[in-house]
Amino acid sequence: MKRADTIELEITDFAFGGMGIGKVETNEGQFIVFVENALPGQKVLTRIAKKRKKYAEGKLLEVLERSKDEVTVPYQPVSGAPYIALPIEKQRDYKKTSTLEQYKRIGGIQQIDALFDEYIASPADFNYRNKMEYSFSTIRQDLETGAELDDQFALGFKTRGTWWKVENLDKESGLFDADFENKLKEVRMFLEKTGLPAWHPPKKIGFFRHLVVRKSFDKNQLLINLVTSSQDLNQFDRKAFTAFMTALFGPRLAGLQHTINDDVADRSKIENGLNQLLYGEPVVLEKLLGLQFEISMESFFQTNPKSAELLYAKAIQYARQGDDLKGAVLMDLFCGTGTIGQIMASQIENVKVVGVDIVPEAIEDAKRNAKRNGISNIDFFAADVGKFLVQYPNYTGKIHTIMLDPPRAGIAPKTLQKVIDLNARQIVYVSCNPATQARDAQTLAAAGYELKRISLVDQFPHTSHIEAVGLFVKNN
Repeated sequence: MKRADTIELEITDFAFGGMGIGKVETNEGQFIVFVENALPGQKVLTRIAKKRKKYAEGKLLEVLERSKDEVTVPYQPVSGAPYIALPIEKQRDYKKTSTLEQYKRIGGIQQIDALFDEYIASPADFNYRNKMEYSFSTIRQDLETGAELDDQFALGFKTRGTWWKVENLDKESGLFDADFENKLKEVRMFLEKTGLPAWHPPKKIGFFRHLVVRKSFDKNQLLINLVTSSQDLNQFDRKAFTAFMTALFGPRLAGLQHTINDDVADRSKIENGLNQLLYGEPVVLEKLLGLQFEISMESFFQTNPKSAELLYAKAIQYARQGDDLKGAVLMDLFCGTGTIGQIMASQIENVKVVGVDIVPEAIEDAKRNAKRNGISNIDFFAADVGKFLVQYPNYTGKIHTIMLDPPRAGIAPKTLQKVIDLNARQIVYVSCNPATQARDAQTLAAAGYELKRISLVDQFPHTSHIEAVGLFVKNN
């Protein structure tokens, strides 16, 4: 077996991160192959991506035989929901078991089962996302025949394991707004009739590139951004497109934007190009635990807001454990637009909340949202974590709780040391990648921070992703 080989494999077990486990008989015994997004009981076609002495990692190309646990669902299969046919109870069982194992294996926390608090399920198993990005391509994967067709006009999701071909989304995926996805075919047909081509990923040419949608569950409204190149831009009738979209979505359409992006990288971000508001407002309003937040197309905001409410409630519960917080200083570190900080400030009486983020634009958004919500017991600072106490020495020795919510890659060792140097009484660590949290738990333990409680929060049903909330308390 070598890299790029394609093999058929029976999946017999499940590992953290959505890795199915299969075994291949060799002259030297069984050789393990991990296959991303594969399930026990499936027979799959996989391409070997990495080869090591004792194991290999494969990319899932096709499910040849389904698991006996899988059921029929009324949604179009998409690569972003590999477990949607698996009953939700089985998904939760796989996630819980494989995630807690990471704390034993990586963090060396053998007593993790005794520290485990609860598994918090998503309030909605389907249609829970508030943001979705769809891609255009001239290379289409035919769902009926499996053929790869060129000179097409495809709009939907990329075929699993590829970056160049797209499957038309003809009905809802079960992840995003059902009404929008069931109308996406009409959007595709309208844009195809313009005569302008979809993007050709290998050649880096074409006009239509992405369609990005944000949804406000509170207002039941949509903010839509069409991303194109500037190729033959003068042939694109923005007014006709705007009239079509407003007629199709009616009062649900909060705003319509057009971004011109000529960056050859496969990104839809507004900062990579020129953005124009065609209709309505450039933001939608969403509520979390009674507070209102203004969300632009590029704002970082929890993808599953109803589940995020439960995550934040658990984080605040942990912050409240132990000492009396009256008069305490709480820090929302890497605060972004200040969501959790404002919730802490509004729900915990007689505290002072400090939000810190190095990005000045995020801090301005946070200040604006706090003003909208009438929250006065919170201050936001655009500062580097390591320099914060130098710039603001009046907070030295006064920080009771740090709310920590780093990106998926976790915290760099030097940055984690800066967090430790703030000398807070306790740290509530929210992680979207428990494997990195398990790793950091060792560093925190060496610095005197003991893990007291941990909960898992399922924000993304039908995927392998899981979040963890841990309470670390400094020993006296």
